[in-house]
Amino acid sequence: MRQVFQGFLALFGAIVIGISLAHMAIGPRAIIGSVAVNPTMAGEDRFFAGLFLCSGIALLWCARDVQRKRGYINLLAAVFFVGGIGRLLGVAIDGAPHPFYLTMLAIELVLPPLMVVVAMRVTEPVSV
Repeated sequence: MRQVFQGFLALFGAIVIGISLAHMAIGPRAIIGSVAVNPTMAGEDRFFAGLFLCSGIALLWCARDVQRKRGYINLLAAVFFVGGIGRLLGVAIDGAPHPFYLTMLAIELVLPPLMVVVAMRVTEPVSV
């Protein structure tokens, strides 16, 4: 199970890196169903893409030595989950986005708890 989880983390990290690089390169046009935005919003999109890029790199880093990085995996899962909460707030306040992002919302709220559970099974105990 550890190798499957390592593969998952590596694939997830690579996907996150790809998404973030697309946003860095073409900005908000990388958003499915996007509309034209002003330079301020384009800059915001690229800024957050940079943070997302760092998350992807951290996932790849965790995949290499997963058995000793449960704390980091849990932190990355929490970051991803909180992003999903932000998207959920957007749905509640602004209305439903493109259906693709509703699917992403479900993934963002379900995947992180699963990551934590699997990490508990394949890693060494976290020392506090």
